[in-house]
Amino acid sequence: MQLRWLTSLQQIPQAAWDALFPGGYPFCRHAFLLTLEQGGSIDGRSGWQSQHLTVWQDEQLIAAVPGYLKLHSYGEYLFDWQIAEAYQQMQLPYYPKWIAAIPFTPVTGPRLGFLPGMDRASLLSAITGFLTAELETGKLHSLQWLYPEADLTQALTEQGFWLRLDVQFLWHNRNYQDFTGYLQRLNSRKRKQILKERAACADLQLVRLQGSELTAAHWQQVLQCYQATYIKRSGHSGYITAQSFMQMASQLADCIVVFAAFDPAKPQQMLAAALCFQGGNTLYGRYWGALEPNDYLHFELCYYQGIEYCIEQGLVFFDAGAQGEHKLKRGFAPVLRYGAYCFADTPLSAAIQGYFKQEQQHLQHYLQAAEVALPYKTLLE
Repeated sequence: MQLRWLTSLQQIPQAAWDALFPGGYPFCRHAFLLTLEQGGSIDGRSGWQSQHLTVWQDEQLIAAVPGYLKLHSYGEYLFDWQIAEAYQQMQLPYYPKWIAAIPFTPVTGPRLGFLPGMDRASLLSAITGFLTAELETGKLHSLQWLYPEADLTQALTEQGFWLRLDVQFLWHNRNYQDFTGYLQRLNSRKRKQILKERAACADLQLVRLQGSELTAAHWQQVLQCYQATYIKRSGHSGYITAQSFMQMASQLADCIVVFAAFDPAKPQQMLAAALCFQGGNTLYGRYWGALEPNDYLHFELCYYQGIEYCIEQGLVFFDAGAQGEHKLKRGFAPVLRYGAYCFADTPLSAAIQGYFKQEQQHLQHYLQAAEVALPYKTLLE
């Protein structure tokens, strides 16, 4: 069994890579990761350098971890800026670090892929041994697994990685027959609020477009909306380049759905769009943009249209993206998400471990408080 770094997915046939990640999760697909690479969203001067860890047996690819060398902490969402600043104050090097993650995609999913029949425990032991040896050489200053699934997180902590928590919000389809059925589960105040918000968008032309229905003109307008929102919010045009969007259009049409709003007076003018991916039993909300800020339209395209789609398609979950307590008010339940970390030994090590434990306690309390604030009816109502 040999372990090797790969600096491009072009070095691996698509079929060999995808055989390691069955199950429909779209963001580990060879095609998705390659769109980011070939479109210039990563590599080059982006501060993300492809550094996938692969495991081989008799020249057959048997396991892999999608990974990246990072020269900053942007685009990760399980952020470590406070730790980076502490390193800077102590005049300690923090970068490069290696992360097992999907760029710009804070979505829980597989981070270790392997062929059916392989022993995951043995593979993970070999992988963590290889990684910690790299850490000891001083080539890396930390190892970070971002948003792995719970069982992999547990296995990593058993091997000495430090646990970190995050809270996100997930909508669960409780066998609703239609959107009205979902509304009936909410308390009257929230139900009226949602109906009011949807009514505010009633004069717009709301359209659902599957990936194969999106024309080149549609994609240009989706990109325009995305970039306009990022420029207003962050002063740059977004993490995903135009070239990556265009490659997604051709390579990932089978799992893409866009919820868009058009101006009825100018039917060709897209005003806003939410680009989602479907995989397995889940809809994933990923990229949102609008030519002008509009909270009601944001709620309509990013939440309500997706909820309707999940009900119609029989999907179980709607993962609408990171952050946002406003999701809680619309029935998205708080859920724990995970990170697993290993740092080179420094005078800050004990403080970092203590910080993670305090953060865990805070987030556990927050999770409990958020669960109480969910707008679903109690049994007495």
